[in-house]
Amino acid sequence: MRSVAPSRLEPRHDVRAVFDTNVLISAHFWHGAPNLLFAEIRNWNIRLVISPELMAEFAAVIGRAKFDPILQRTGRTRPAILGALRQVAEMIDPPPLPIPVCRDPEDDKVLALARAALPDFIVSGDKDLLTLGNYAGIEIIKPADALTKLQQP
Repeated sequence: MRSVAPSRLEPRHDVRAVFDTNVLISAHFWHGAPNLLFAEIRNWNIRLVISPELMAEFAAVIGRAKFDPILQRTGRTRPAILGALRQVAEMIDPPPLPIPVCRDPEDDKVLALARAALPDFIVSGDKDLLTLGNYAGIEIIKPADALTKLQQP
């Protein structure tokens, strides 16, 4: 298993976030801001909110053959990754949005979850979501910006 930097933050417990699938993928397979954010989830500094639809999308993406070499090299398995995600995430099954919002209709499931969960922010690397800036008063920010927010009092 890949080592993760220990948290330098005081446990907050009150920060809730929705992560787009692309951020979750980056968090599990590469280093950088998404990986550091996921460490904060494991340390209970962020409460991750996920939907069954986003969990299924994440499972489908990590099921792709292109991730086999990384999994073999790190000794991790897909069931272990999914199990660990389920342990740290709050599952909410939101209703769909009444009208489409994003250019890419697939992104609306992230917004539907945010509308139901009322997180502090949505973390995404998706340009269509980031272009919105916010949805229903909920900021849509990049992973590096989420790390900066966590360091603020």
